[in-house]
Amino acid sequence: MRHTSRGRKMSFVPIGVIHTPFKVAKGTPIQPAAGRDIEGTVELFAEFIPGLKDIEGFSHIILIYYFHKAKRTASLRSKPFLDNKVHGIFAIRAPTRPNQIGISVVRLLKVDGGVLHIRDIDILDGTPLLDIKPFFPDFDRKQKVRIGWLEGRKGRLGRSRDDGRFSK
Repeated sequence: MRHTSRGRKMSFVPIGVIHTPFKVAKGTPIQPAAGRDIEGTVELFAEFIPGLKDIEGFSHIILIYYFHKAKRTASLRSKPFLDNKVHGIFAIRAPTRPNQIGISVVRLLKVDGGVLHIRDIDILDGTPLLDIKPFFPDFDRKQKVRIGWLEGRKGRLGRSRDDGRFSK
């Protein structure tokens, strides 16, 4: 198999900014489920507001964003928040990644012009937003899922918070 895009530079333009109560990484919920009922907003830049047409009909949306406060690292192994062992970066959801891109499924409360009011937040204030996609259960939910090293750790998520290890 030939890899034609290896080493090719890519660029992304933020389409907005995410506003949350979390000013620093330490203490921030580590997943949307751990940020249950915490509210924030997504402010779209004016030129992208027309893209919100019909989004208000969805209860949940997927936010794709840039981990702007994460440490830059070349390491492909790291110790995640929910384990004391080192795992490969592609087996964890740490923000220190080859491409510092994050995703969160959040509840959409309402749309007010170019501002989306959201709930279940695990994102730092001021985070650049790269894209929004609607959450659709028939597309996004899978049956008979294995969760690897996370088996037996699900109950710890609700009380898990960022301890600052991945931030600048």
